[in-house]
Amino acid sequence: MSNPLPSIPPGPPVAAVPIDKSSSLWDSVSTWASENKAVVYTVAGVAVVVTGAGLVYYLNSPTQPEEPRLSKKERRKRKEAERKAAEAQSAPSSQPEAKAQEKAAPKAAAVQAEDDLPVIDEATVGNLTTEQRAEYADRLKRAGNKAYGDKSYNKAIDLYSQAILCKKDPIYFSNRAACYSAISEWEKVVEDTTTALSIDRVYLKAINRRAKAYEELKMHRDALVGYTLACIIDNFQNQSAANAVEKLLKVVATEEAKKRMGERTQSLPSHTFVNNYLVSFRPKPRPAGLEDSAELPEGSGLAALRSGLQGLEKKTGKGYEEARNAFDKALELGDLGEHEALAYNMRGTFRCLMGNTEQAVEDLTKSIEIDPAMTQSYIKLASIRLEQGDADKAFADFTTALAKNDKDPDIYYHRAQLHFIKGEFGEAAKDYQASMDLDRDFIFSHIQLGVTQYKMGSMASSLATFRRTVKTFPNSSEVFNYYGELLLDMGQVNEAIEKFETAVDLESKGPAGSMNVLPLVNKALAIYQLKQDSAEAEKFCQQALETDPECDIAVATMAQLLLQRGNIAEALKYFRLAADLARTEFEMINALSYSEATACQLKIQEEYPELVNKVKGVNMA
Repeated sequence: MSNPLPSIPPGPPVAAVPIDKSSSLWDSVSTWASENKAVVYTVAGVAVVVTGAGLVYYLNSPTQPEEPRLSKKERRKRKEAERKAAEAQSAPSSQPEAKAQEKAAPKAAAVQAEDDLPVIDEATVGNLTTEQRAEYADRLKRAGNKAYGDKSYNKAIDLYSQAILCKKDPIYFSNRAACYSAISEWEKVVEDTTTALSIDRVYLKAINRRAKAYEELKMHRDALVGYTLACIIDNFQNQSAANAVEKLLKVVATEEAKKRMGERTQSLPSHTFVNNYLVSFRPKPRPAGLEDSAELPEGSGLAALRSGLQGLEKKTGKGYEEARNAFDKALELGDLGEHEALAYNMRGTFRCLMGNTEQAVEDLTKSIEIDPAMTQSYIKLASIRLEQGDADKAFADFTTALAKNDKDPDIYYHRAQLHFIKGEFGEAAKDYQASMDLDRDFIFSHIQLGVTQYKMGSMASSLATFRRTVKTFPNSSEVFNYYGELLLDMGQVNEAIEKFETAVDLESKGPAGSMNVLPLVNKALAIYQLKQDSAEAEKFCQQALETDPECDIAVATMAQLLLQRGNIAEALKYFRLAADLARTEFEMINALSYSEATACQLKIQEEYPELVNKVKGVNMA
C-alpha cells in the first residue's frame, strides 16, 4: 500500500477536499481505497468503486430469460423427445404409435392447436410421467422465452408458470421474475427470485434481478447486499453491479446522514481537529483591555470574552469547550464595545468547527459589518464558501480582504490553500511565498511550499525546502510530521518513520492533553507499508486513540487496519464511530459509506461462508 501525498496542512475545513490535518489522512485513506480496488472489494464490501462508462444494464433494462443448464444426457433426451414429437405430429392419427401416445397423455394435457404446446395445471400435472414433465417443462420454457422476446409478458408468465408446475427449476422462476420486472411487479420479482435462490444460492441472474427489485421498492440496504454479492460471485468483473453498489452506497449513506444530522446534538470535534484549524492563523497578542491583568467587571460580556481567549490558549479539549461557551456568553451579555466584532468572529469560528455553517456565516458577516478591517473574518468566511463548494465566492472574499489590507500574510496563505485545492500549484506557490515574505516565522507557509513544489514535480526543491525548514524550526513537530509524509510518499519508509518518531517525541513534551496524535497515526501507516503488519501498526493507532479518543482520522485508520487483518466486525465498530464523529453532513456521508459497505461485507460473510475462500483468492490474485 502506497501512502498518497498528504493533503495540505492546517486550514479551514473543506468538504470537497479536506485541507486541515485532521482530515488529510482520511483523504489519504479514501485515495488509497480507490487505488486498491481489489483489496477494498475483498475486505470492505466494495467500499469504494470506480465508476465506468456505459449504461447500467441491470438497472436500466430487463435481463433476458435464460436457457437451462443441461447435461449431455439431458440434451440427448431433449433431442429424442423432439424427434418423437415431430413424428407424432406428422403421422396419421390411425397409426398405433400416435394412438399409443394419445392414450398415454391425459386428456387435460391436450396440446393447443395454435402452437402444439401442452396445457398444464395443478390438477393434471400429477398424471404426467417424470419424462413427460421434463419434456413439457422445456418446451413451455422455450415458448416463454419467445413470448418474452416478443414483449408478450403476461403470456410468458403463464407459460413459465406451467413450466414451473412440471419442474421446480431456478431458471424458470428467474425468467418469470424477468417478466414481472418488465411490468414493474416488484414484489413478485422478489418472491420468484427468492424461490430461485432457495434452490441455487449463488444464481447470479436471480441475485441481480432481486437486487433491482429491492432498489425499486426502496429497500436500499437489501439491494446493496445483493449487488455486492453479485460482485463477489462474478469475481468483480461486472461493472454494472459495481456501479449499482457505488450508487446505492451513496443513497444509503446520504439518507442515514440526513436523518442523523437532524437528530444529533452539536458538539466540538476532537481537540486535534480544533487545534489544527486554529493554528492555521498566525498567533496574535490579545487586544488591549483583554489581558489577564486588565480589570473587568465580573459577569460582564468583556470578562466572558477574555475567558474564551484564555480557553483557546490551553489547547485542550476542555479548554476549547470552555472557550465555546464563553464566546456564546459574551454575546449574550453584550456591552463589548470595540471588541464586539472579535466576539462574533470567535463565535462564528466555533460554529463553523461544529458544522453549523449557516449560523457561522451570519456571525462572520456580522463581524465584518461591525469592523470591515478585521480581515480574519473574510478568510474564515471564504473557508465556509469553499466547504459549500463555491470557490468563486471564496476567491471574492480573499480579494475583498486584500483590498482592506494587502500586508496581511494570513490572506495570502489561505488563498494559496484554495489554489492548492484547485490544482493551481503555480499560483499556490506564489501565494505561499508572498505569505513567507511578509512573515517568515509562520511554519505552515514553509511546509506547504515544500509540498506544493513536490506536487509540481520539483522533488529537489521540495526536499531543500523541508531541510531548510527543519533547521529553522528544529522544535516543531509539524515540520517533522509533514517531512515524514513526503518521504513516505517517495518510498523512503525508514527515513519517514524516523521523522514521525521525532514528531511524536516533540509532541509529548507539550502541555498535558494538547498532544497532536497525527504523527502516531502516520507512523502506524508507515509501519504497515514497511512490514505489511497491521497488528503492529494498530498498536500506534491505539496509542493515538488513548490520547485523543475522538480523533476522526485515528479512528478511520484503525478501521482500515482492522480490515487488513480480516477483523471486519471490529472494523465496523470503528467506521460507525467515525460517522458519529463526523462534523458535517458531507463528512458523515463519507464515513457512513465505509460503514455501510463494511456492514454489507460482514452480512455476506456470515450468510455465505462458502464464498470466503473465493474472496480470498481474488485478493491474492
